[in-house]
Amino acid sequence: MTDYEAAILDVDGTIVRGDALLPNVTDGLAALKAADCDRLLFSNNPTRDGGYYRDRLEPHGIDIDPERVLTSAAVAASYLSDNHPGATVYLVGSDRLEAILEGAAVELTDDPDAADVVLGSFDKEFSYGTLWESLRALEGDVPFYGTDPDTTIPIDDGQIPGSGAILAAMEAVAGREPDAVLGKPSSVAAEAAMDRLGTEPAKTLVVGDRLDTDIALGNRAGMTTAVVETGVTDPATLEASRIEPDYVLESLAAVDRLL
Repeated sequence: MTDYEAAILDVDGTIVRGDALLPNVTDGLAALKAADCDRLLFSNNPTRDGGYYRDRLEPHGIDIDPERVLTSAAVAASYLSDNHPGATVYLVGSDRLEAILEGAAVELTDDPDAADVVLGSFDKEFSYGTLWESLRALEGDVPFYGTDPDTTIPIDDGQIPGSGAILAAMEAVAGREPDAVLGKPSSVAAEAAMDRLGTEPAKTLVVGDRLDTDIALGNRAGMTTAVVETGVTDPATLEASRIEPDYVLESLAAVDRLL
């Protein structure tokens, strides 16, 4: 048995890198299961839902219930549905995010002048025209949200710009920051994870590869945090950062040390 009732696990950089499973991570997942520690996968990917991660991990022999997966897209959809019922949302984001929002009965518009709420996110089609329309949508005091703060996204051969980069451009033209960025490390994300797990922060372990999202989320919420060195964080990053994890692990495979 372990002191932890649950573990929040990042996906990209912690369990997988691109399409490849990171070495020996199934050992870490097995250790959590053996310790009767409930698992919740939490990705800041704003283009995917739980079903995607079930299908992505199944070929690697990892069986995940989609209800045990959170993404920034799912958090945003739930937040907008609960806090802005009936509002018309102007989205700067992907077609996949659009589908997830519509699945949560969030009303969308492509007319910036009709926006009651603005949501910014990852968008491969982002252009000068999109930025111009965003400026129109953000006039006045319309609520402004972002799905996640990740400025870059790791891919097999490097990195690409993420939601945070697009939000920065929208902030610049509007002259104001988002009212909230809903994915990790926000309090909204922490509350969503706790609701899904049904446990307390003091009995929850967070394992991830990003200090500014995974570890910051756990630190702010009073969870125990462990950063893995299989993603974007290396010893130099750790030394330079003001965000300090409780533990540093070579990989998720070493999580049994904490149990």
